[in-house]
Amino acid sequence: MQKAVIQVLPEKIADVDERIYGSFLEHVGRAIYTGIYEPGHPEADDDGFRNDVASLVRDLRVPLVRYPGGNFVSGYEWEDGVGPREQRPTRLDLAWFTRETNQVGLGEFSQWLDKVGAEMMMAVNLGSRGISDARNLVEYCNFPSGTFYSDLRASHGRKEPYGFKLWCLGNEMDGEWQIGHKTAQEYGRIACEAAKVMKWVDPSIELVVCGSSNAGMPSFRTWEETVLRYTYDHVDYLSLHSYYGNPNGDTPTFLAQGIEMDRFIKDVGRVCDRVKAEKGAKKDIYLSFDEWNVWYHSFGEESKSKPWDTVRPLLEDVYNFEDALVVGSLLMTLLNNSDRVRVACLAQLVNAIAPIMTRPGSKAWKQTIYYPYYYTSRYGRGEALRLRLEGPSYVCAVSDETPCLDGACTYLSQDSTLSLFLLNRSPSEDLDVSIDLGPFRAQKLLERVALEGYPYQRSNTNAHPDAVVPSHPQDTCLENGKLSTRLNHSSWNLIRVQIIP
Repeated sequence: MQKAVIQVLPEKIADVDERIYGSFLEHVGRAIYTGIYEPGHPEADDDGFRNDVASLVRDLRVPLVRYPGGNFVSGYEWEDGVGPREQRPTRLDLAWFTRETNQVGLGEFSQWLDKVGAEMMMAVNLGSRGISDARNLVEYCNFPSGTFYSDLRASHGRKEPYGFKLWCLGNEMDGEWQIGHKTAQEYGRIACEAAKVMKWVDPSIELVVCGSSNAGMPSFRTWEETVLRYTYDHVDYLSLHSYYGNPNGDTPTFLAQGIEMDRFIKDVGRVCDRVKAEKGAKKDIYLSFDEWNVWYHSFGEESKSKPWDTVRPLLEDVYNFEDALVVGSLLMTLLNNSDRVRVACLAQLVNAIAPIMTRPGSKAWKQTIYYPYYYTSRYGRGEALRLRLEGPSYVCAVSDETPCLDGACTYLSQDSTLSLFLLNRSPSEDLDVSIDLGPFRAQKLLERVALEGYPYQRSNTNAHPDAVVPSHPQDTCLENGKLSTRLNHSSWNLIRVQIIP
């Protein structure tokens, strides 16, 4: 067994913005229909929403959910999803080749968010629509009364404004797959003008402008620079999107994807700072990593479902044990960049590349990736602190010196708890770890959680929902203010300690 050392440094990265534990629900596949909404299901409430799904979402403490897309938003006419349901049209959704019945729209989704204790991250359509539609939607949602769209909202049964705070200016507008795909100049201009009028209607809102769809786009960095030159004065966040996979079965490289995410975040941050310096601006642009997850298992599965069905199963990745390790590492990376990343959305939440799965008429269950999301969201709050990590490394495609040990740390002063999130990404080497808590005086070991010991490809399914679950090892010792523990190879871990105030 090899040795590793962790030291908690007296250096705060940032106060963690709880919105980094956000998620995403798009009108895609079974995310909405037979996902969160299934009238007639044994667990459905009076509004048609599944109580079993809502309970699992509440347990995750999801602070916000991005809606209604995603690719879907670039062809969406929001007026179709408000007002009496019996008068709503069924439309062709050209993003996912389905029929959209609009039985769940803005009002119903907001109602569901109230049930699960989350806020809306609303997206406007800058693909097939434009500035006036964005302005009108803000007026409908947030203006008090006495205007056409605010009074329309009241006539639909919602007198008080929704008061949505965070808004996305379209989605992935650099992608040729996007309805209304635009050049950086075209998008920069319309995003700037939309941002202006949206904030004139409601100056309190925050806006997210589209960055590149991923770091592999040919226009990456150039797109960000161009768009920010148009929009810098009017927006608050720049979006990042990235998905990670292991199609070639290279587990050592896959487990190092947190390093790739860290590089991506820092690269985009440098672009923001260059434009800030160029403009002589005073404010910073923060980052909204509003699409991230593992996604590759379901590639090509769309050919197995019928185009133009109302409920068409799509993007239904069945996650395995190694996927959970990677998601745990990516969450650590977000914490370690919480000085720049203020919003993040695990994409998505139910059925489509999601931690929660359902079957029509049957029970919901937790995918493997649910567990690191659950524990990090619950305990990765407060202040993010820097760690010094020393230990062995290995060679993979990400780096010739890939550290076996990855970690993040948070301190919550309200209850004097220190939480350490740790990954041993080595495929073969267990680690004997000594942890120096630095400026903190430990009083009591509260909890040790581990995801470990499973074959990489083992998954949770409807038939076997508990095939991969966390354990609570008893091998952590607290003595003279120092922790010692064993991190098994290929394991994700949480250690919580009560601190003397």
